[in-house]
Amino acid sequence: MSGSGADEPEFWWCLTHSRVEGHDGWPNKDRMGPYATAAEAERALQTAAERTEAWDRDDEDWADKGAGDPTDPKGPQGSGA
Repeated sequence: MSGSGADEPEFWWCLTHSRVEGHDGWPNKDRMGPYATAAEAERALQTAAERTEAWDRDDEDWADKGAGDPTDPKGPQGSGA
């Protein structure tokens, strides 16, 4: 993702218009980013899907190891550990 420098370009994927936008585009609540390049922003939905799949696999691995529900704040096996 892009750094926080004010002079660095920012690219966003607009969920409303399905296109790459610059800093002064649609409201951020309707965009994904910022990204360092337009190409990265253009892949925003694919990147999000890949990350979701990886997290889902991690959750399944966690559950398969007997660790219980990965969203349970009590930790493994609900023991509070």
